[in-house]
Amino acid sequence: MKLVKSLLLGSAAGIAAVAGAQAADLPSRKAAPVEYVRVCSAYGAGFFYIPGTETCLRFAGRVRAEARYLEAFNRQQDVSGFRARGTLNIDARTATAYGTLRTFIRYEMTRNGGNYAGLVTNQTILTPIATQAFTQTIDLNKAFIQFGPITAGRATSFFDFYANALNWSGSSGSDSYLFDPVLFAYTATFGSGFSATISAEEPTSRRIAGTGVFPAGTTAYNYGGSRLPNIVGNLNLTQGWGSAQLSAALQELNKPVGGALNQDTVYGYAIQGGLMLNLPAFAAGDVLWLQATYAEGAIAYLGFLNAASTRQLGGLGSLQTDAAVDAFGNVKKTKGYSLTAAFRHYWTPQVRQAVFANYTKLDYDSTVQSPIVAGARGNLTGYTADTSLIQVGSNVIWSPVKDLDLGVEVLYRRLDPAGKVVDFNRSVNGLTFIKSNQDVFEGRLRIQRDF
Repeated sequence: MKLVKSLLLGSAAGIAAVAGAQAADLPSRKAAPVEYVRVCSAYGAGFFYIPGTETCLRFAGRVRAEARYLEAFNRQQDVSGFRARGTLNIDARTATAYGTLRTFIRYEMTRNGGNYAGLVTNQTILTPIATQAFTQTIDLNKAFIQFGPITAGRATSFFDFYANALNWSGSSGSDSYLFDPVLFAYTATFGSGFSATISAEEPTSRRIAGTGVFPAGTTAYNYGGSRLPNIVGNLNLTQGWGSAQLSAALQELNKPVGGALNQDTVYGYAIQGGLMLNLPAFAAGDVLWLQATYAEGAIAYLGFLNAASTRQLGGLGSLQTDAAVDAFGNVKKTKGYSLTAAFRHYWTPQVRQAVFANYTKLDYDSTVQSPIVAGARGNLTGYTADTSLIQVGSNVIWSPVKDLDLGVEVLYRRLDPAGKVVDFNRSVNGLTFIKSNQDVFEGRLRIQRDF
């Protein structure tokens, strides 16, 4: 019995030894290291390192719900409007030997109903049209690369300064996101907050031309093919007290060969000065903005859009164009200027109020102004006339918790063209009535969450 037991134990030991030797010959499997997400503090809150790289990434966004009352001028127009907008920001940055390499993308997804769907928004002079159910849009609002001093992609124009910092609507200027061009820019920094930028920007969104009623032989300026980008430059100083900026833009006006007229290329331009002052003596966060713009042959830099040649405020229509061609073939560039002021005050750390105002004036050469309509009906569809636009508004915002805004804004606009002009809202048998000016009131309610 003892002999059998010894044989069994010896056999088991031998098998175990062989199995152990075979196991030792197998490749070992170690647990893969875990890639934990690391916080990146070099560029502010919210950034983290993409695992396995030295690139810092931040996702951010915004959700906005908005309702608007807009004075209507006939029963075809919507008085109320509703909007929902979602914004997604993606910001990626990497430190390099040449400076920070940054890429930024912003998408905006919007659903508009009521007068938001029936109006082209974010422009100073609105075009009421028939009631629409709703519209939905997806917009690549920003997409640019920054590498040291270079900026390339769709970004805010380097001409802009105030950029609608305090107001939701109104306040003429070149700052509408519809003007954000694709650009290639170089910024030189000189220390103490001083910088200079030169930028080549796509001209398409800045072109304004159309047809209308002119003196005999006079026509609107119709653009030919683009040969040059808009050339923009600025000088900027930013310090603890605030910032100041001088901007300039050059725009090509290239008319195609056609008919009896063959104009050479001419150039429009715009210049702008802006000042922003921090006013902590009143309250933390208080700020004052002042901006003045002059344009000749480039009135988009005053805030006018190229969506259509005829602009209306309520039902008062007028023609805006960068230039017109007189009966002798001479190009007459449209001149204008815009003055903007805005002030923000914090009544409490949670409650703030902004007050803003703007005055914009367009002047056409006397040889290309439309015949003045006075005292009778007419069927004009558009005309050129010296025109002034006044906009005054205020908003109050309550932020009960961080990154949540609840606010209201009211806005008054007055369009005042020279002489009496066509009122598109009053017509009988195709004939329209005339009036001398138009007033519009607007109110908005907004709830907004940033994250």
